[in-house]
Amino acid sequence: MNQDNNLSIGPSPEQVLYANVLNKGMLIGLIILIVTFGLYVLGVVAPFIPLEKLSSYWHMNVHDYLTQLNIPNGWGWLTMLGYADFLNFIGVALLAGITILCYSAIIPSFLEKNDKIYLVLAVLEVIVLMAAASGLVSGGGH
Repeated sequence: MNQDNNLSIGPSPEQVLYANVLNKGMLIGLIILIVTFGLYVLGVVAPFIPLEKLSSYWHMNVHDYLTQLNIPNGWGWLTMLGYADFLNFIGVALLAGITILCYSAIIPSFLEKNDKIYLVLAVLEVIVLMAAASGLVSGGGH
């Protein structure tokens, strides 16, 4: 039986780095969600919509809800971080964007190894995800 000692079984260094960034980002996002939810529930920070009025908006579609309450679209929620019910968006945005950070973290490794194919793929992935997150590229119903 011929064994090739040059083959390594297991994740590549880039996969390990990606997973480590993903794990840390997930933990940070989760902590942020827990803290901001606590601030909301405990009343430490006042919400934009008082809890007793919240159920009166449940029947509305998103467009009517945003329009009637004068809530900005897209990244406009950043201007409303003074309200407890918008603070939790920080954790959600981090969790949604962690993939961009993961790919960005492994790009230097591909540069160092001169691995052009994976470098181009990782850079393109970052560009596509950032374009999608920016709101510049929008599709039909959302």
